[in-house]
Amino acid sequence: MTSMLRGCFSCRSCRREARSCWSRCSTWITMRLPNVSIFRGQRAQAENAVPDGHQPPKEEETQRVLTFQQTLEAQLLSEASQMLIQREERLFGEITEAEALVHHEEEKDKLAGDYAELEGLLLQTLETSLVPGEVSIEALTSAVKAIVQEGEQDLRWKQRAGTPPAWRPKCWRKLHDEKLRSLVEQRMDNPSTPPPAGNQSSIQADIHSLGRQLKEDLLWVEQVVKRCYPRQLDICNFYAKLYHQNLSSRLRKIAEFVLDNKDCTFLLRWVNEFYPEILQKPEFAGEIDAAALGKLLPNDLLAPLEEQFLSKQQDELTTYVGRVLEEAKKKWSAGEEPTREDDCFVSPVAYDIIQGVHGMVTSAAKIVGDQPKAQIITNPLKDLMQRFNSFHTDIMKQKKPNSRSFIKANLGCIEQFRDVFQKNSHLFQEDVRTSCALILDEMKQSGHTFLLKPVHDALKPQYRKLGTSDWLNKNSFETLLNSITEEVQDLQGSTEASHEKLIGQLHQEVTTEYVKRLLKGEVKLKDREMQLKAFKTVKSDAESLHELFSSMGSKEGWLKEVLIKIAEVLKLQDCTSVQMEVVSLGTAFPDLSARHVSALLKLKTNFTRSNRRAVKETLLEALEVAGCTDNRPFFCSVQVK
Repeated sequence: MTSMLRGCFSCRSCRREARSCWSRCSTWITMRLPNVSIFRGQRAQAENAVPDGHQPPKEEETQRVLTFQQTLEAQLLSEASQMLIQREERLFGEITEAEALVHHEEEKDKLAGDYAELEGLLLQTLETSLVPGEVSIEALTSAVKAIVQEGEQDLRWKQRAGTPPAWRPKCWRKLHDEKLRSLVEQRMDNPSTPPPAGNQSSIQADIHSLGRQLKEDLLWVEQVVKRCYPRQLDICNFYAKLYHQNLSSRLRKIAEFVLDNKDCTFLLRWVNEFYPEILQKPEFAGEIDAAALGKLLPNDLLAPLEEQFLSKQQDELTTYVGRVLEEAKKKWSAGEEPTREDDCFVSPVAYDIIQGVHGMVTSAAKIVGDQPKAQIITNPLKDLMQRFNSFHTDIMKQKKPNSRSFIKANLGCIEQFRDVFQKNSHLFQEDVRTSCALILDEMKQSGHTFLLKPVHDALKPQYRKLGTSDWLNKNSFETLLNSITEEVQDLQGSTEASHEKLIGQLHQEVTTEYVKRLLKGEVKLKDREMQLKAFKTVKSDAESLHELFSSMGSKEGWLKEVLIKIAEVLKLQDCTSVQMEVVSLGTAFPDLSARHVSALLKLKTNFTRSNRRAVKETLLEALEVAGCTDNRPFFCSVQVK
């Protein structure tokens, strides 16, 4: 028919007859439709019949002539659109504008009416897109094709010079978008998923239903609807944007109200945790660009919600830690001993607080969607750790029978806290970590002092003999070692890590006492022979101290070097060698002062004042050139006159 009509339009004299022919035939079209019923929901049994034993014609040979109305009834919207575009092209493409105005008003009206009817059916088809029991995949696919075809026809008319018909441009893509927007609005107005049973506020129930509806519909779009659309239309992202905008608008209205703490938390969780989890489902990978959608709520609405939530969390942390400390204080006040594990005194304080902090900050990071913001929760720890320190101090001041046991347990807590501040720094703001670390250092030092004071008191008689002729002649150092071994038994009961540090502290303090007594100068090394004897004694004592404390768990092996270098200075005779050894000692321990050097060299009574001055000047020059180092301090704790 098409070729026939085009032949009739080949010259102006034949056009009127051809137009008459088209007018009579314009409601029919020849189509190749293998096994397709023209009525929705029915199958034409006659197509499959085999009369008189003959085989049915091959599928590609089956042809059927359908009217425009029949294509609509069969929901062949793409084919119906093609019919109308063909009629439009013949009506407006082969006649002059004047002829169209005079002779074809009836045909134009009929074509406009058919377009309106097709548009109505197309909108009805789109209306069922998200309804599993009603949507027809074939009809929706055909409707989408029709929309694309009509868009192409709009573009063709835009590129022509003539006057388009009144219905152009049809803008069916815009019509499609508005219809889907309206459809999303309807579904979010009436969620099909009821809120879960439980103790939820009306706000929580509403948000939950909206979120469930969004999730179910987007999954339906990904699994079913997207098959009806060409890839370039990116329908999954389009629906995601519609639902995002709709949910965002509804949540904005909720956020503008003054919410209680539970509703505030629930809203934040939907914005920052539950909603992103929906968009990150594996089914949506490569289909939905979650980053392009952005946040459900703007910062000006999120900020006060976050502030309310984080403030509440800080209050809860303060209450929780206060309760933990109060329980420990009650146990101590009642005279109870701390719990023992593997023969070590332990306290639940650190574990309970650490678990509470970790849980709160980790959860808050998801709820506010930002780890640094969640760290704000730990701000009260600066004051709370100081409260722990005050409790620690009270234990030592009151000296109850169970005080030493509690201090040993607290030393284990200090190690646990220090470990979490170092290994889980993401939980805390920098100023919180710094402040708490200083408090922990103070607590450790005071705890060590409390536990070690009785030990030093017991060792004083042996300390007094250090640096004397008795020490040099009778080797009374062995008695000191035996006393240390005996007194250290009472220090047992801390956890392994804290006990090692406690023994290391005792190791350093005994070494400090040794050097202090030596530099006091009670023994005079008048000649080379006495200086060599002193060298051997100090070196032997250094080896013995190192061996003893290492066997007890001390990791402070560097203390041996202090005594060995001092022994070397005592042995050397010429000024240059002494200068070099003192510089080596000062380089290793930059807190070595001229006063310390002077006291050490005064033991060598044959060493002249000018030599002492030269050694000190050389040391100061070397330290100035070397600058500050990270070596451990030692001599700053050795007081000399």
